[in-house]
Amino acid sequence: MAPLPPPGRGRARGGGRAAAMGGGARELAGYLAALAGWVAALAAAVLPQWRQSSYAGDAIITAVGLHEGLWMSCAAQSTGQVQCRLHDSLLSLEVHIQTSRALMVISLLLGFFGIIVSVVGMKCTKVGEEDPVTKSRIAVAGGVLFILSGLCTLAAVSLYATQVTYEFFRESTIPINARYEFGSALFVGWGAASLSMLGGSLLCCSCPAKEPRGQQYHRQSQPSTAREYV
Repeated sequence: MAPLPPPGRGRARGGGRAAAMGGGARELAGYLAALAGWVAALAAAVLPQWRQSSYAGDAIITAVGLHEGLWMSCAAQSTGQVQCRLHDSLLSLEVHIQTSRALMVISLLLGFFGIIVSVVGMKCTKVGEEDPVTKSRIAVAGGVLFILSGLCTLAAVSLYATQVTYEFFRESTIPINARYEFGSALFVGWGAASLSMLGGSLLCCSCPAKEPRGQQYHRQSQPSTAREYV
């Protein structure tokens, strides 16, 4: 008769499979969250509503709503007609707009490379390396790229929002309802940064735990077939 396996060996195998399935689900959830964050960051970078006309105050001065973004400015008439114009010169833009532009471009590039690297490193894909330890390390690298992408998006949006807040509350002869306040793209950018950093953190949690040397030696030294005794 064949010898019985050591006690607890079956439970260890079952626990390992459950941990692997849990790690794969965590990686997939992190990847989807980070991908959604990258798409939202792309939308925030393109939208022209980084700041918009404020309607605070006793009376509305004009029936034209102004919106400004990183790449263009738009004017919306009360009749529903919208006219947009690209910023004329790069060097004539204010410093915070140029800085936010650069940070958003860097964020999108980091997120794009994070998408590619994470696909290679995820356990549910058959791309690239087959070694689970190597794939986990690649997934961690993709998670780090997503976290950096989220930080760049957060820095760009927060810098722009700080400038809008400063210009709104500083003492000026411009009436309040002729100043600018937060646009919808800023909130999209904050959400994108949160999703990217959350997804990157989940991918970084897939780092494999090192097995004790005793277990590795025991696994390698075991024969492939069991001897039968009559």
